Amino acid sequence: MATVLTVWGSPSATSRTGVVARHVAARLAADGHDVSTLAVRDLPAQALLHADFADPHLRAALARVAEADALVIASPVYKAAYSGVLKTFLDVLPQFALRGKEILPVLTGGTPAHVLALDYALRPVLTSLGADHVAQGWFVHERFVSVEGGIEAQSGIEARGGIDAQSGPDAQDGITAQVGITAAQVGIKALGGIEAEGIAPLDELADAFSARLRRLAAVA
Repeated sequence: MATVLTVWGSPSATSRTGVVARHVAARLAADGHDVSTLAVRDLPAQALLHADFADPHLRAALARVAEADALVIASPVYKAAYSGVLKTFLDVLPQFALRGKEILPVLTGGTPAHVLALDYALRPVLTSLGADHVAQGWFVHERFVSVEGGIEAQSGIEARGGIDAQSGPDAQDGITAQVGITAAQVGIKALGGIEAEGIAPLDELADAFSARLRRLAAVA
């Protein structure tokens, strides 16, 4: 199976982006992949800002990217783009650091308009870093993600499987519902029955990414 590195670009230690990223990571791990996490906020700020490649923590992070077969890139959306924390890390990667790698981008945000950040902000950067394949991006509206755990019911939509975010990597990490906010662009299926035509839910996207990784491993 593949070695997958989940990169979190949130500046917050407790974030909806982390909840979503953990959910995807748990799904991939359950399918047999070797999954680990890199929280960019935990890297030394001075080393990141000054591209100090002598820093052992930064060198170790870059090595983890180099060793991974695939990456899940997760970030909140700020000012119509992915976070500055993630941008700082992507800027210190070598020019073709993602060559030969499969990428699954996941964003969280507070308005459906932020879905455009997937294709107009994040995808071009990932492609410029040489990624072999960038999977369909995924946007999860933050109102349907709970960092406290439990079940939320928003706009008459029944949430299913609300899990305490403190329960560890095997939990579903508090994703309480995903809603098709703007049809195909958002790419989220409501668990309560409101479905964006032709769009799979978050789990189906993760499963499709996993299946692609397994196919590539089989022919390698």
